[in-house]
Amino acid sequence: MPSSLSVRSGAALAVALVLAATAATGCGGGDDGGGRSEATGSADASSSGSPSDTGDPSGRPDRDTGTGAGEDDGDTDGPTRRRTADLPDSLTRQKLDWSRCPAPDSAQGDQGGSPSPMPDGTVWECATLKAPVDYSKPNGRTLGIEMIRAQRHEGKKKSRRIGSLVFNFGGPGGSGVAALPSFGQDYTALQRGYDLVSFDPRGVGRSEGVRCASGKRMDAYFAADWTPDTDGEEKRLFRRQDRFAKACGEKAGTLLRHLTTANTARDMDLMREVLGDRKLHYFGISYGTELGGVYAHLFPEKVGRAVFDAVVDPTATPQQGALSQAAGFQLALDNYLSQCAEQGPDCPVGDDPEEAKRRITDLLAQLDAEPLPTDGPRKLTESLAEGGIAQALYSEEMWDLLSQGLDEALHDDNGSTLLLLSDSLNGRNQDGSYSTLQASLTAISCADAKERYSADDIKAGLPSFAEASGVFGPMSAWGMAQCHGWPVKGRWKTPSVNAKGSAPILLVGTTGDPATPYAGTRHMKERLGPGVGVELTYRGEGHGAYDSKDKCVRANVNGYLLKGRVPADGTSCG
Repeated sequence: MPSSLSVRSGAALAVALVLAATAATGCGGGDDGGGRSEATGSADASSSGSPSDTGDPSGRPDRDTGTGAGEDDGDTDGPTRRRTADLPDSLTRQKLDWSRCPAPDSAQGDQGGSPSPMPDGTVWECATLKAPVDYSKPNGRTLGIEMIRAQRHEGKKKSRRIGSLVFNFGGPGGSGVAALPSFGQDYTALQRGYDLVSFDPRGVGRSEGVRCASGKRMDAYFAADWTPDTDGEEKRLFRRQDRFAKACGEKAGTLLRHLTTANTARDMDLMREVLGDRKLHYFGISYGTELGGVYAHLFPEKVGRAVFDAVVDPTATPQQGALSQAAGFQLALDNYLSQCAEQGPDCPVGDDPEEAKRRITDLLAQLDAEPLPTDGPRKLTESLAEGGIAQALYSEEMWDLLSQGLDEALHDDNGSTLLLLSDSLNGRNQDGSYSTLQASLTAISCADAKERYSADDIKAGLPSFAEASGVFGPMSAWGMAQCHGWPVKGRWKTPSVNAKGSAPILLVGTTGDPATPYAGTRHMKERLGPGVGVELTYRGEGHGAYDSKDKCVRANVNGYLLKGRVPADGTSCG
């Protein structure tokens, strides 16, 4: 069912939006010496896949201990500690056939033609990595993991190559092959030291992406009533979810049970090996931080320089995560309404933030009874409007578009802009098809999480959700039915991310983040274990700090990734 995303998605480009791009400056906190430093001892290498890395960033000798120690990862898909060395040479010594990338297809989100080159003229190249479907059967069936890269460009200042920097932009379900070129200009400084690399995780985009229904059926699915008021509406919700789960199972088959975060982490270690890096240098955003935490748990001795931005709380169950996210989006909405009120009569919901919240909840209630027309054949329902509002809160840069959408809905009886925002959230393409974004999100989430929530479970929690957010609470609560009827059992209650022996991991949290609330940063630090997580706070709005373009955030992140300078724990920016 519709879910709030923890993703920087290229789908947002369909409405000409760039997520998490609010400009600010300033830097405070930390110590005068800039914190710890770490040396990599890296030797330069060509970008052809020869070993380039660096040894352990903390100065410890490199030891090939495979997945390392820690709690059981909860994945029943083979041995918990399967090493890359256990895989056949046909996988670990495969040669990637890099060639110029084609245009993203509809599974990845249609964005026009082939990706534009980097500002320095570097073209994007794509290749397919073969990985085991089932890591307990490494000689069995394989699947293709679609990859993308822009090779290192050192620029005028000579610098050595550190290795590959692998990005995951979140979701789960976001296409890294589509997203990285879309935001590539944000990472030009990092390209001086790294090949920039991303991928479509298993079950996403061109990596056997999960698709469950036609575009028209997905239109109806997202437009449906996901906040039932009667027993009949409640039964229809669960029947609808049963049908969706059945359709996904019929189309994806046995692949569904292998679409776990732990298996994607194993894919990343195979990727590291094939790219020729002794360590995985990694930039994870949103869900990408959970994936990075699982990788660090499984392969602590293989962690290189790693940054987690917009940090997922690894201690939260699905219910706790949904409740926290409802409160996070409410905080972001409150901040938007306060800023909007300062505009006086130009604010479409008025200059009283409390009255403005009431007007928005009234609008949603009206849409529940009677959807609004749009400039096209589709109508704006309550569910679609709430999704559109949530999408606009991912970045302060989209607040003007939110004002436009609310103005149209409240004063012109037109839902076009809110519908466009909702389509971006749901991964709807311009031709009416859908990317794998939301279907993959469901598949991966339900392969991971053990919990299956009943109607009684959800109704028992509704008061807490309503208290957290009058706007987002009810739908967030009923969103816990996401895995109802799913044909695959989940693996864990919460992910294991203990990473004893790992190099430092920089954790960047944003105080106004709606999708991954700030408290999750501290919880990730605690779960990673002593001496691993290093906190950096961005006091600002939006989902993700690095792409706010805050000079302090960028200086600290770039300083770690390029120079190995670990910021002082507790550094504050913004």
